[in-house]
Amino acid sequence: LGRGLFGGEGFIMQKLEGDGMAFVHAGGTLARRDLGPGEILKVDTGCIVGFTQEVDYDIEFIGGIKNSLFGGEGLFFATLRGPGTVYIQSLPFSRLADRIIASAPKAGGSSREEGSLLGGFGNLLDGDNRF
Repeated sequence: LGRGLFGGEGFIMQKLEGDGMAFVHAGGTLARRDLGPGEILKVDTGCIVGFTQEVDYDIEFIGGIKNSLFGGEGLFFATLRGPGTVYIQSLPFSRLADRIIASAPKAGGSSREEGSLLGGFGNLLDGDNRF
C-alpha cells in the first residue's frame, strides 16, 4: 500500500517474464547497476526503470526538515536491496515535461532562440510574435 501511495508512479508496475525481447522507454541516461547480496541503492522513485525479481523494493520517508523542504525530489525515495540487477534513468518523463513547460515562453519561461540565425527577428517573420 505504501509503495502505491508514495512510490511516485502509482500502483501500476509491469512484470515482464518469458522468452523474447521487451522494449522499455527511459529518459536521460540509462544506467545498469548489479547489486551484490545485501547491497542497497537509494534513488528517487521516478528514476527506477526496472529491476530483476530478486531485488527487494521498498519506499522510505526521506526525513529531515531541510531534505523535505529543499531537496526538490519529494518526500520519499526508493530503497532497492540486492542481489539483482537494477536499471535507473536520470530524466523521468515527468521531470522532462516540467523542464519543457518551464522554458516555454507562453508558460512564463524564457525563450533562448536556439538554432536561429535571426534571433528574435525570426519570430516576427514566422508569425510567432504579434505587434
